[in-house]
Amino acid sequence: MLEHQIITGIIPARYASSRFPGKPLAMLGDKPMVQWVYEGCKDSFDHIAVATDDRRIADAVEQFGGRCIMTSPDHRTGTERCLEAVQQLDQLQGIQSDIVVNIQGDEPFIRPEQIRELLGCFESEGVEIGTLFRELSPGENPGDPNIVKVVSDHTGRALYFSRSPIPYFRDGQQPGPAHYMKHIGLYAFRKSTLEKICQPAPSTLEQAESLEQLRWLENGFSIHTRPTAYISMGVDTPGDLERLREHIS
Repeated sequence: MLEHQIITGIIPARYASSRFPGKPLAMLGDKPMVQWVYEGCKDSFDHIAVATDDRRIADAVEQFGGRCIMTSPDHRTGTERCLEAVQQLDQLQGIQSDIVVNIQGDEPFIRPEQIRELLGCFESEGVEIGTLFRELSPGENPGDPNIVKVVSDHTGRALYFSRSPIPYFRDGQQPGPAHYMKHIGLYAFRKSTLEKICQPAPSTLEQAESLEQLRWLENGFSIHTRPTAYISMGVDTPGDLERLREHIS
């Protein structure tokens, strides 16, 4: 179903992160993190670019031979930055992207297999947005608000995302981690859908949970989910980065 469609990958990268300033340029081994992400998935797309508003990140990307698009510093979310970048890239390349993948810039060990699983969402007719989930591992705490949980219907359509443990088990049940589904923050959009979801103002649920995908659900967009078995190793804090450094050493 994806034959003859142009698939573009965008990696939004901000320098001014409140929890970890300069995170895209943090060194992991002999490469900045943004380079790990770029090189780990670049062969999965027809076109790929880093989207940033910081010249330091752009210089680093250009130094390792990647493509970078400078975007506005006023974007509220990475999704908005992703939209501006793909619009610029399409104009520069003289193309029209069909599907746009928003790649998290803090997932240095992203795998091409995950990209293929994500794009598999679009094998179903009518899918507007695709994303991935997996069962929580035994060492992961369902109550950790940094781990976003998702519940979906039997067709894979997301019903809700939350930082709280969902579903809630009544009557004293003590479910194990495998009863919870961890959302993997990797999104694919039809470009026409990406243009639409950036228009509404932040919603009540989005502001409550600080999860922009809830704005999309509140505004009637469907998010299709697919399972993945691959363990993501994201970096939210300097402590996470130290654990990854130990992992690769």
